[in-house]
Amino acid sequence: MKKRAHIIVNGIVQGVFFRYGTLKKAQEIGGVTGWVRNLHGGGVEIICEGEKDDIEKMVRWSREGLPRAFVEHADVSWEQYAGEFAAFEIRN
Repeated sequence: MKKRAHIIVNGIVQGVFFRYGTLKKAQEIGGVTGWVRNLHGGGVEIICEGEKDDIEKMVRWSREGLPRAFVEHADVSWEQYAGEFAAFEIRN
């Protein structure tokens, strides 16, 4: 079953390679498409699509992040799978 998650991560998540870590995690899992970008308020936004188990791994990862990051909370909205991405990328 394919799923899509829209994740907003808040805390100390900018300037600590969180976007790059998210990209690497998506590549490590494999089959995850979408994007990650910084938000003006200091958070990070992630849209990811793929198999349900893989997207759940991305959600779990976003709640922990990298050792240098401090995730206060990650808000997750489950959306309908759209299949609109060819890969996972970092957006500015």
